[in-house]
Amino acid sequence: MTVAIASDHGGFALKQEIIAYLEKKGIAFKDFGCYEEKSCDYPEYGRAVAEAVVKGEYDKGILLCGTGIGISIAANKVKGARAALCTDCFMAEATRLHNDANILAMGGRVVGPGLAVKITDTFLHTEFSGEERHARRIRAIEE
Repeated sequence: MTVAIASDHGGFALKQEIIAYLEKKGIAFKDFGCYEEKSCDYPEYGRAVAEAVVKGEYDKGILLCGTGIGISIAANKVKGARAALCTDCFMAEATRLHNDANILAMGGRVVGPGLAVKITDTFLHTEFSGEERHARRIRAIEE
């Protein structure tokens, strides 16, 4: 499994926690930025990760900003991206099972590091159910 990860300044500290988890688990990743807590604009980071995931360069993406909202909106502008904002493990599991979400978004000012790692683990290790009703709905979204 390979992961593309990025944040803006508001998600930078939480991104460091997620990177430590990825390293500990031996999960290959690329950090698309930002690389410090200096104020920056989240759309470029959301777009970069979404494009890399949609092109198939990475299996999944993880995006972080202050709330997770703005960066997920930016990512979802890329055709084929299905970025899901998750604040608990149930949401992470459900979005993988039902929506085949390919990008996880979280808020550095919303989710603490311990929970964020659990959400990430759930997201990365839950497979899409493949059920026809869910596949049909994803096709409708993509159209």
